[in-house]
Amino acid sequence: MNTMRCTQCGQIGLEQGFVSDSGSGARGYARWFGGLLERGAMGIARTRGLPQWQVDAFRCPNCAHLELFAVQPLNLRA
Repeated sequence: MNTMRCTQCGQIGLEQGFVSDSGSGARGYARWFGGLLERGAMGIARTRGLPQWQVDAFRCPNCAHLELFAVQPLNLRA
């Protein structure tokens, strides 16, 4: 049983899920990048060489608040 507690309402038992990234060239899940946002040509974020983690989401069934965590590092070439 999931014993995570919602930081907004205190409900125990958050529902696990994920935030999808469906943009051009997306891998199907959201990623968190370490470091400051730098934009390159045409305003696109520069991500090459930055550490990446998969974003996991948990939803409170009581108040619908989302808790996001970046625990799993990704070993991908950006």
